[in-house]
Amino acid sequence: MRKKIHAPVLGVNNAVFGIGCAAALIGAGLFGEAQAGEAAKPKISFNAAIASDYAFRGVSQTFEDPAVQAGVDVTHGIFYTGAWASNVDFGDGETDAEVDLYAGVRPRFAGLNWDLGVVGYLYTGQPDGADYNYAELKAAASRNVGRATLGAAVYYSPDFFGASEDEATYAEINAIYPAHERVTVSGAVGHQWVSSDLDYVTWNLGAAWQATDHLALDLRYHDTDGHDFGQTYDSRVILSLKAVL
Repeated sequence: MRKKIHAPVLGVNNAVFGIGCAAALIGAGLFGEAQAGEAAKPKISFNAAIASDYAFRGVSQTFEDPAVQAGVDVTHGIFYTGAWASNVDFGDGETDAEVDLYAGVRPRFAGLNWDLGVVGYLYTGQPDGADYNYAELKAAASRNVGRATLGAAVYYSPDFFGASEDEATYAEINAIYPAHERVTVSGAVGHQWVSSDLDYVTWNLGAAWQATDHLALDLRYHDTDGHDFGQTYDSRVILSLKAVL
């Protein structure tokens, strides 16, 4: 989880973020090449959600207030790209929204489903001198074990959120199990490492009910072992309603 340190921060990560955006553009270019060589059209989907809170890696991004979110995804073969946005509140009185840009590939090999990509995080309205924008490289893999799906993921940033020249790595294991035709139980345990020693463990467990083909309701418990970092790291239960078209 990016460290939400509610104080002015120093350092620049524009170069790293630029690399992330460039990678996203490269992904979009690969999409174009794939389109040119295949008759099939890319698939476009839209999503929107309202939630009682927005937790990212166990930490509230809205100071425990509700969130409104929306995104768009484009896939073509193994390639994908997309954008997603949410309101945020870091307690600085200025930062008001997060916009994520991402791209990557989802191949299958060695008996695993892979997700290799890059994510860029941008924050609008951030204070002068803040260094919130950053990028992460992502490597994830999953496989079916009976009815369950087991997975693991690693994210790496050489210049993390709100820290000067801070490297960070986040690793997670997760599982999904279809408990009923329309009910899915899922959970994850992750560890955030930051070179400034601001490390913590996070976990979540919840269930999602697929009310219709396009509408799902999710109830989830989030917690961390970093309660000493502030109330945004405390345990919380989040109810969210998500629509996908």
